[in-house]
Amino acid sequence: MGDFEREKIRNICILAHVDHGKTTLADHLIAASVGNFLHPKQAGKMRYMDYLAEEQRRAITMKSSSIALQYKDHSINLIDSPGHMDFSSEVSTAARLSDGALVLVDAVEGVHIQTHAVLRQAWIEKLTPCLVLNKIDRLITELKMTPMEAYTRLQRIVHEVNGIMSAYQSEKYLSDVVH
Repeated sequence: MGDFEREKIRNICILAHVDHGKTTLADHLIAASVGNFLHPKQAGKMRYMDYLAEEQRRAITMKSSSIALQYKDHSINLIDSPGHMDFSSEVSTAARLSDGALVLVDAVEGVHIQTHAVLRQAWIEKLTPCLVLNKIDRLITELKMTPMEAYTRLQRIVHEVNGIMSAYQSEKYLSDVVH
């Protein structure tokens, strides 16, 4: 395989706090890929990546799972990881195998303790994180926010995540200066 082909292959993990929508996002990415693994109407309902009976029964991801997806001329090896801190070793393994991470934050719930943990894991593994603000519709349908209130809420989440990542950069800078 030449360098050109390798440049078009990415290993991407989905990281987030529990119930922020990792498996639903995976369903939608699978439905949008070439190969017809999942009908778009099933996306978000099927929990395609939750292959264990216990995961389906409890509606919680307990083991990381992966799938190779094709999007035009790019290949993505997508890894869905658990969000519950009891399964942090699964998250660590998924991060170690990846080039980048989709870091989900529920727009209503905001940044949680496990969000901090997965951002740190992404930092440690030198992943390129991509922040995904999820469940934005809930700001309007459930919380009845005005557009400006929703914008302010989303902006605050982005600033908080950027602040967390900035703190990791400062921590590294200070440790490099001291040593």
